[in-house]
Amino acid sequence: MEQQATVPRPPAPVDVEQAEAVLIEHYPRLVRLAYLVLPPALGRNRRVLTAHALVQRALPRNRVGASELSLPAPRGADGSPEDPGYGYVRRRVLRAALDAGRPRGRWGLPRPGQLPPLLPQVWGLRLFPRSGGADELALDQALAALSGPGRAAYALRMLELPTEQDVCRLLADAGVDDPEAALAEAAGVRTPAGSRDTSLLESVEFDPCSLQARPTDLMRRRQHTRAALAAAAAVVVCGTLLALPDGGWGPDGAAAPSYALNESAQRALDPAELSKASATAWKRADHPSFAVWPARGSRTGDRELLRRALAVWARPGRTVQVTATPGTTTGPAAGPPQLLYAGEVDSAVVVLLYDGLRVVRYAEAKSGDTAGAALDFARTDGADVASSSALVLGRTDGNVRYLTAPWVTTAAVRDLLKPDDTPQPLHRDADGVTDAVPSPATTNDCHGWTSLQLGNHLVTDLGELVPTRLTAGAPAAPRDVTSAADLAGWSHGACQLQAARWQGVRSVNSWQFATQPLPGAAGSAQWFCTRTETWRGTGSLALARFQAPDARAGTPGTVVGRGADTTACGPREPRVLAGVLWKSHGGTWYALAAGGGDVASITATGGVQGSARGPLLAVPAKQGVQAELTGRLEDGGKLAAMR
Repeated sequence: MEQQATVPRPPAPVDVEQAEAVLIEHYPRLVRLAYLVLPPALGRNRRVLTAHALVQRALPRNRVGASELSLPAPRGADGSPEDPGYGYVRRRVLRAALDAGRPRGRWGLPRPGQLPPLLPQVWGLRLFPRSGGADELALDQALAALSGPGRAAYALRMLELPTEQDVCRLLADAGVDDPEAALAEAAGVRTPAGSRDTSLLESVEFDPCSLQARPTDLMRRRQHTRAALAAAAAVVVCGTLLALPDGGWGPDGAAAPSYALNESAQRALDPAELSKASATAWKRADHPSFAVWPARGSRTGDRELLRRALAVWARPGRTVQVTATPGTTTGPAAGPPQLLYAGEVDSAVVVLLYDGLRVVRYAEAKSGDTAGAALDFARTDGADVASSSALVLGRTDGNVRYLTAPWVTTAAVRDLLKPDDTPQPLHRDADGVTDAVPSPATTNDCHGWTSLQLGNHLVTDLGELVPTRLTAGAPAAPRDVTSAADLAGWSHGACQLQAARWQGVRSVNSWQFATQPLPGAAGSAQWFCTRTETWRGTGSLALARFQAPDARAGTPGTVVGRGADTTACGPREPRVLAGVLWKSHGGTWYALAAGGGDVASITATGGVQGSARGPLLAVPAKQGVQAELTGRLEDGGKLAAMR
């Protein structure tokens, strides 16, 4: 089959319109290839923008003749398009990406790939792909050590072409002088042992179409902006003063002199002004929260470390990696914050600070090198005893360490996909720092979902500083997940938590709103509604789920409805309506529907006709039909189905 795939076929000419359609259809694939081949020395932000620019510039200006399409056939069966237009566009992208790593052209002029991209342009942001795990990092470092042709050979062999002969032909066509040497160089790359079914190159680490955004050098940008504004203001002021009568604008009243220092802002930078709660403050608090956490860690007395953390918070430099949960401001503290922790965590030194509205994590290398310092912000206003039970201290190689609240007396690790397993005790040191546990926020598979049982509270890591609390029950009165039934329900819905990562989620509630006997005595199905609540109060996500009977623990249920930024399944609207087409063991199709809350009746129209009193509906249907569901509430109101 492999030899048959490489037999060249007479190519047909490619129109500009055909090339544009190919480019648009396979845009992510082409951008990924360009990103992998471009020199790592460009930096991740410029590599991303340059990769997009090279692909967008790959569109030919005129009709492409058949003589220009003598290229190896793509994989085809492995997912690559069998299209001469794709092969032509890919060659142009590959040639431009390789040019970026070559010496400058004649007379020292830059090659096309070496020019800063005209489009796209992003002002005020640095863009780079999401970070993968340890395997992706090891592969990225191995690729960075290769030459441009070596990276191209590796990417083409793993993603594009079925044989080494095809790779050599395409490299030669793209201007590589020694394709065999490039292929031999690529063969020396050892894929990390953690890889499984697909190439690591297909992960988000190497996807320049799935990006994270961070600010550029704020201090330098601010300085340039200030200089420009000062010059413009000087011109305006001088002209205005010439036009004003004597006395100018008038007195400033009680305002301080221009450029006066703000006393509160200065105190916020002084380590001596940091507030610290007593070791027993949480025992006397009416509402325990982060405000009554004592300062813990071996470096709480390190003035230099605390001064650096406060200064970076107020003025993060261009090398500082700044992240924030959605809806969280990253500005400096209004006054002296509270110290929660300062100590060594794995290979880093971590400082946790709290200003009443946000928790801020500052981290630097244990060696004292601050070049790779990181600053993370999380919104925590309104935190209660359950949502302030732990904070993330650090993540390393797919694992996470927590700092638990002083009132947490027991800690254990539980796999949500194995509800019948006994939770494993989690060791903590004298400061409440846990051992490292696997983090579900750093993997895209769902072979397991680690959660923490902190007393009666169940929490999990969704990529934020504050772990997310998991609850069960009706929206008006959610409860801790402790019963066997609640754990069994979460075992079928845990994998859906992937959609809630990095969204600033405060809590997730799983509500079993209906149990429905299935036609033909096939058992009883369960209906769930899973709803996220965010710290900012908006951006909630609701998922309606249908769970067939006798499903094995850990088997994900079927998502039959989704609502973004909605009040459904929440305390403001504790009701839901959802439907699904279900096939019985005898081969008959049924339209099933269920309502939760005060649903008094359900009516189906469109491709299915039927109605039923009460919150359950089951009527015969045909495969693939579309139906409109409407619920009638006990007060006479109507409820639309979640789609």
